[in-house]
Amino acid sequence: MIDLKQVYFKYDAQREDYALTNLSFHVKQGEWVSIIGHNGSGKSTAVRLIDGLLEAHSGEIRVAGQVLSEETIWAIRRKIAFVFQNPDNQFVGSTVEDDVAFGLENQGLSHEEMEKRVTEALDLVGMSAYRTKEPARLSGGQKQRVAIAGALALQPEIIILDEATSMLDPKGRLDLITLMKQLRTRSNLTVLSITHDLDEVALSDRVLVMKKGQLVLDTTPRELFAKGDELLDLGLDKPFSSQLAEALALDEQLGYLSEKELEDYLWGLHLGE
Repeated sequence: MIDLKQVYFKYDAQREDYALTNLSFHVKQGEWVSIIGHNGSGKSTAVRLIDGLLEAHSGEIRVAGQVLSEETIWAIRRKIAFVFQNPDNQFVGSTVEDDVAFGLENQGLSHEEMEKRVTEALDLVGMSAYRTKEPARLSGGQKQRVAIAGALALQPEIIILDEATSMLDPKGRLDLITLMKQLRTRSNLTVLSITHDLDEVALSDRVLVMKKGQLVLDTTPRELFAKGDELLDLGLDKPFSSQLAEALALDEQLGYLSEKELEDYLWGLHLGE
């Protein structure tokens, strides 16, 4: 669904250093891929290139089989929806339903079709009761749900989450991640997520690790979490289960255990198994 080959990019043409260097990766249809790395590693730059918000210096970007170019950019953008870190920056409507409908108006859809899509999208994210409310009066989690509804109403094939959970409290993050998991399964969405949240990373099929504009690791969440102290160098904390296993001085040869696996292991020790 997404394929980058040897992509280079720099913000200032006069400077020699590149923000992205020889970046190549792919994302399959229906796959959830997380991109992690320290601030300035090139994560947001990479996803903005995919949507044509930035133009690569060299290399090739394909989305759904089409090479990104001046001729194809608008067709490709119809396949992609963004959800950004701060939902307030996305709101343009005076009510929730107006905001969800904004992107549909830009596509020139009929009023009947817009009404149908707005209703369906708000139902999906559990925000139908807030249809006529002002976005400014919503909680952070509710605002982010409305932002997702606006994205879903466009019926994209790809959703890009750019630090979309970072401003939410732990419950809000968990609710949003659970919602995205459900929507992905229901609609076979391809999800590309920039995040530092371990719960979000754990949901991924794959994790791309970036450093100084380059891809340094393409792995699975389990293999990533098994790296222990190396996670700190990648801009991540250790998972709670790993921290607990260390505190309990469990055998390091056990490797990474999810919270459920650790629970089962400890219960087995208790029963003497």
